[in-house]
Amino acid sequence: MTPIRDIALRLPSDILSAFALLSRLPLPNHRPSGAASAWAWPLVGAVLGGCGAALASAALWLGVTPGVTAALVLALGAMLTGGLHEDGLSDTADGLFGGWTRARRLEIMKDSRVGSYGVLALVLVTLARWSALTAVLVYGGHWAALVATGALSRAPMALVMALLPNARGEGLSHATGRPSPATALVALALAAGITALLTGWSAVALVFAVLGTAVLLAFLALRKIGGQTGDILGATQQLAEVACLAVLSARV
Repeated sequence: MTPIRDIALRLPSDILSAFALLSRLPLPNHRPSGAASAWAWPLVGAVLGGCGAALASAALWLGVTPGVTAALVLALGAMLTGGLHEDGLSDTADGLFGGWTRARRLEIMKDSRVGSYGVLALVLVTLARWSALTAVLVYGGHWAALVATGALSRAPMALVMALLPNARGEGLSHATGRPSPATALVALALAAGITALLTGWSAVALVFAVLGTAVLLAFLALRKIGGQTGDILGATQQLAEVACLAVLSARV
């Protein structure tokens, strides 16, 4: 069975599974399809980005300043995902830079406490997201920017998950499984298509920025812990989001 035909047959289940994994939206009961639903992760990001764009439009219409509006949009995004990706970012920073051995790094990443590297990563990355998003809101076009960023920032998670082995052998990433390379490529193609439709030729720069960021983090993770974990995937999304917003804010 071809990947496209396989995806078509699993379409409803995969979409529900993707939303259940990456969001806190109320959903009907369904049968999880695990990593096979990774192709649909950009759809989740696009919907979450649309929610943020709707809030931004309402806030700006009410006279809220772009800076405060950007903070509200970031807060809504964290609530809709349960802080899933932000948690991964902080744990990744603590683990990769706070331990001297592979075992110790994985142990730190599993610890629910946040260390100094995690705090710094959260503050700096959130500040970068807020600054870039504020610029986008000032100059307009936030619907295209937020929907495209939401979609494109989820695609590298599927790619990293497909290409790198699980470093721990347990946890959310291990339980979800590994998508096939074909599934990951469908996710990238879907995200790139959404981005191109919304941003035109800017999509080329956005795709390269996101892939470059993901490759750097994947290389670091492979070198330091021998593969990927759920935390690495969360950090991948956050850094990809920064890359997208930075490119968009530079081109407004």
